[in-house]
Formats: sequence, structure tokens, C-alpha cells
Amino acid sequence: MKIQVLGSAAGGGFPQWNCNCRNCAGYRAGTLNARSRTQSSIAVSANGEDWILFNASPDIRQQLADFAPMQPNRKIRDTGIAAIVFIDSQIDHTTGLLMLREGCPHEVWCTDMVYQDLTTGFPIFKMLEHWNGGIKRNRIPVEGSVEEGTNTFVIPQVPELKLTAVALLSSAPPYSPHRNDPHPGDNIGILIEDTRSGKTLFYAPGLGQIEPHLKPIMKDADCLLVDGTIWRDDELITSGVGDKLGVTMGHLAQSRNDETGKGGMIDFLDTLDKPRKVLIHINNTNPILDEDSPERAEVEAHGIEVSWDGMGIEL
Repeated sequence: MKIQVLGSAAGGGFPQWNCNCRNCAGYRAGTLNARSRTQSSIAVSANGEDWILFNASPDIRQQLADFAPMQPNRKIRDTGIAAIVFIDSQIDHTTGLLMLREGCPHEVWCTDMVYQDLTTGFPIFKMLEHWNGGIKRNRIPVEGSVEEGTNTFVIPQVPELKLTAVALLSSAPPYSPHRNDPHPGDNIGILIEDTRSGKTLFYAPGLGQIEPHLKPIMKDADCLLVDGTIWRDDELITSGVGDKLGVTMGHLAQSRNDETGKGGMIDFLDTLDKPRKVLIHINNTNPILDEDSPERAEVEAHGIEVSWDGMGIEL
């Protein structure tokens, strides 16, 4: 299984276009040792030719241009995108579908809740009906049991990979009809198994907490690509760029909570021996973007990697 990180940042990318936080200002001034990053998306393939795109960020055009296997190479109009999977209906994960309109119809997989959002509050699916039929929607089940395999599906264009949807506790976007009434399927993680080798990847760029049903999945995976949004729960507040805690936005901080003393992402990942541990969806305020920072050194000392645009992983 081949995994390509197309974009590794949270919404807004890094540096964020309207942000003058320490990281963004330092990057522009050339005083921060950091890489620029586009908004979060990955691609996964079994053969290196047919790829499943997980999320379509607003930066998708640049991401495809930077990754040769996604570019047309078999006929006049062509793409390496075999199918698109949405893990939620957030703007920074779905807007890129508009940039792909010339390639319609696309095979798109999403939960019922995401489908509802993308045909009502943010009706991108309906908009695209005007381009060669728009999308061919395929349903991702979440109401069953992961253990029983009822949430497992296979995308016919990439039959070697078996995908299992894992419901995550989260809120729908502000434009969702059920914004204040969370449902299973608003946000999911995806367990991807290469049926030839048995190797697995668990992809979850939005994790508000480590729920009990996630622990065995993450423990047994060969690789984790998980939420690296913020270092501290109050990071947006202390950085002066927002007024929300990370947990209220559905993101678990890497460090411990200063008030409760409860463990963060690092503490949990320390309990796992098997998987390769990689952080993705990193907010522009997170000090781990600074490769010379003590926070970056602490993450790496725990054997945790920080993903970057163009990072390739093979399992």
C-alpha cells in the first residue's frame, strides 16, 4: 500500500493567508525553520497508478500538480484519481471538489450525514450536477459494528484495499442542518487494509478524544495518520487568533491539559508499540511546525513524526 500526503495542514494552510501569529510571521520573515503546508488530504493506492483521494482540499489543484501519479498520463484527459472519500463535510476537506469539475462524474464515497450536508447546507453535490452529471455517490455505512465488519466496504476501482469506517465523536460544520444535533457519520476515521499484505493504516485527522472503540484499532494498526492540529488545548486563545478550545472543535491536543492534567495525544501514542505514528492536519499556530522548537523536539523524542506535503509512506 502506497500513501501520499498531499496536504498536511489544518484549515487555512501554513502560513495562513490572513494570520500574523508567531509561526506565520516567522515563516514570511524567513526566521522560522519550517515548511509551508497546504490543507489536509492524502491519497492511497495499491498499485501506484489508481488512487483513492481522501478529502479534496481547496488546495487540490496544486497538490495534484506536485504529485506526478495523479497527473494525466494514459490519455488526453485523465487522472490518477479512481475515487474520492470524504471523512466529513468541512469546507477545508470538500471545497476542492469544485476544482475537479472538469473530471466529472466522480465516484464519491461518504456517510449519510456528510451527504446531507453537501446537498443542503453546502450543496456542492447539487452544484456539480451541471458538469457531466456531477458525482456518483456511494454510501459509507457507520451504523454497524467495526468488529463485525458491517462498516467495511471495498471501492471497485481499487479492489485490493479494504476500508472500514470508524465513527468519531464530533460536531457537524456550522452550515449543517444538524449542527447542534450530532450524529454518527458527521466525522469518521478510516481503517485501510491491504488485503495482499495484511498491512493497515488508520487515518483520522480529526480526533477530539480517544474513545474506547478506537484503542484496539489504533493499537493494532501498522501506521497511524492522526490529528496533529494543536499543541495546547487553549492554543488559539493564547495565540490571540480565536476563542475556542481545541476539544470543542473536535481536536485532541498533543500536550497534557494544564488545568485537568489529563493526557493528550502524546501520552496515548506512548502506550502503542506497534504502529508508526505520524501527525497530520497541523494548525498554523502549532509550535511543532517550527523544526527548532522544544515542542518539535519533544514530539520526535517520543517517536512521533510530523507529516509534510509530499511525504510518502509505503506499507
